[in-house]
Amino acid sequence: MVAREPVVQARAETIARAVILKPPASFMDERRRMGADRWDEMWEGVLHMVPPPSRWHQRFGSELIALLLPVAKARGLELSYETGFYRPGCEERDYRVPDLVFARPEQSTERGVEGAELVVELLSEGDESREKLGFYAELGVSEILLIDPDTREFELYVLRGGRLHVALPDDHGAVRSQILRVSLATTSGPKLSLSWPEGSGQI
Repeated sequence: MVAREPVVQARAETIARAVILKPPASFMDERRRMGADRWDEMWEGVLHMVPPPSRWHQRFGSELIALLLPVAKARGLELSYETGFYRPGCEERDYRVPDLVFARPEQSTERGVEGAELVVELLSEGDESREKLGFYAELGVSEILLIDPDTREFELYVLRGGRLHVALPDDHGAVRSQILRVSLATTSGPKLSLSWPEGSGQI
């Protein structure tokens, strides 16, 4: 029997990702052995290989964690960075890897999380952050925050009645996360400004 290479599909306009329709077990084992699977995602059995984030992307994520970790703890939530978000009951066949996850303790498992109150995706050119919205909504994530680290612009999606709605800004131009009780706004610089009852900060 002749071994066949896994079928890979790559977008012509970007090299930011590659898709393997039927990844062989040996291929997956090798990626795990080499530590190359850290950002891999499995979409209903289809492997999506994502390259490591840029230094700038990671720096922004680290600063966001530093601001929001105390807030998460005050709300009784656990904050995880780049952890697997698994569909319950699907073993390793259906999961995503959001940049930040805010989950209740009972939603956390040994392999990652199987539910969340809020997820954050940091946008980069050619990524699939928007394509993940349906997955998060289907699994009952109350809020989804998309942030562009370059422009500091963001979108907050709120799940109501099984559908996602874009949260609208208030009279001061700020958008409020009800889960974290944090107000967000893009200010000059550009900066992402955040405020909550116990404090404030910007990055």
